[in-house]
Amino acid sequence: MKNIFIKAMAGLMLTVSSTGCGDKFLDTDIYDGTDNETLLATPDGVGVALNGAYYRLSQYYFAGNYATTLGDLSSDIIYWNGDNNHQNASYEFNYLDTYYGFQYIWVYGYKVIDNAARVIQRADELMPSFPEYESDLYRYKAEAYALRAYAMFVLTNTFGHQVKVNGQDFSNELGVAIVDTPVPEFQAVKRSSVGECYTQILNDLNASIAAFDAADQYSRSGEVFTPASVYGLMARVKLYLEDYEGALDAATEALDLAGITELATTASAYENLYATTWSNKESLFYLALDTKTNWSANSCGTLYTTYCYGPSPYLISLYGDEDVRTSIMYWTDEDGTSYDDYGATVPWYGGGKFGQGSFNAVEGGNPACQTNYLINAPEMFLIQAEANIQLNNETDAKDALLTVAMRDNAITSVADLPSGKAAIMDFIRDERARELFQEGHRLWDLRRWGKTANLYAYDAPAIEYEIEDANMSDIIFPIPQSEINAGYGIVQTPGWAATRPQ
Repeated sequence: MKNIFIKAMAGLMLTVSSTGCGDKFLDTDIYDGTDNETLLATPDGVGVALNGAYYRLSQYYFAGNYATTLGDLSSDIIYWNGDNNHQNASYEFNYLDTYYGFQYIWVYGYKVIDNAARVIQRADELMPSFPEYESDLYRYKAEAYALRAYAMFVLTNTFGHQVKVNGQDFSNELGVAIVDTPVPEFQAVKRSSVGECYTQILNDLNASIAAFDAADQYSRSGEVFTPASVYGLMARVKLYLEDYEGALDAATEALDLAGITELATTASAYENLYATTWSNKESLFYLALDTKTNWSANSCGTLYTTYCYGPSPYLISLYGDEDVRTSIMYWTDEDGTSYDDYGATVPWYGGGKFGQGSFNAVEGGNPACQTNYLINAPEMFLIQAEANIQLNNETDAKDALLTVAMRDNAITSVADLPSGKAAIMDFIRDERARELFQEGHRLWDLRRWGKTANLYAYDAPAIEYEIEDANMSDIIFPIPQSEINAGYGIVQTPGWAATRPQ
């Protein structure tokens, strides 16, 4: 994997035209161009290197935009008004294996994985010589394991087949390359199976929890991984594996550790979740983006405003008149004139969860400064609900579902929810669309449920799609051609082009 793991020779920097920013891919420097051996010589240096891994994760190439937004952009709940051609290849499903979005996700996912592997390895090596730093080094390891698991999970889903699709097992399909230790220069690697990748992800999550236990201390900030957010990620992974008992246990543990038993159910309380920097107290893990550290034109906030993406008319139709989640939904036209009704054929969205306070770009908010909330309590309640109904625990499923569904103030008790496994599961599917919009889950949900969907919305406010009844579970995104051309063992997924919805 030449693009990811081979160190740059002295003075050599490879730039890719699609980056536009002169970013170098031929290196494994961890932080600010600092040489690995120098940085990792002390426990404090390992801590700095860990910060570097978080920085890689948060950049717009990966969790700060492309790796997160892909899951919604390539689905039925997004509308693109067609005015600005940015990231529209995945929306229109006309991407090639040279699409820069896939290149970004691949390269920066492996930067996170490689950096995390180096932190883990060096923390183990330093412990005998620095016993007074043992607790810190265990915590660094715990967070690095979680970072590696998160990046591997994203890469596996993006470039491999969904591991389970409504009971059908695809774990033998091609996944991505597993990196459990730093890869030496010029060493060839190979793609593992999807099942092997998921085994590695779970191994890392379990190792993270064990390291947190050994550290006996951790940050309480949602800007870094904590036991609560590790269990939250584990719940998501086990849900995808259709390990419903494991998903239920992990989601419950995440909520218990976070101390969250209820959610905002008034418009003002819901608005406050997104009113200021890091104001979402329902989040277990989020990126440390703010007015000083943000991706400006490449931010998610810009994507959902200036770059013309917003909720599709279909998604809008799923919200009830009393749903407080619509309190942060706001539209304008191109010249900034505001309007309250979703009535224009070229709607400009005000940012929603990325609206930064005013919930629109017109009335003073700066969407570019809002962060990405990656692992959140509402998702955990929805995992509890889905796991319970799949385990035929209808009462428990409705109790968990009610916690989120009460965001629609017309729903006040379990009596307002449907009954029966099929009806409850249908409600959960819609509720995940309503609740998790802009968090990047929709494509992966549709794939794992084995559902067809309509794609490439147009003609708002009418519900119209260019692509109808697409088989979402079949979609496989290509490995970037530049990685194949590097000649270090990564092969392309056969037949990926035929899986693009037409």
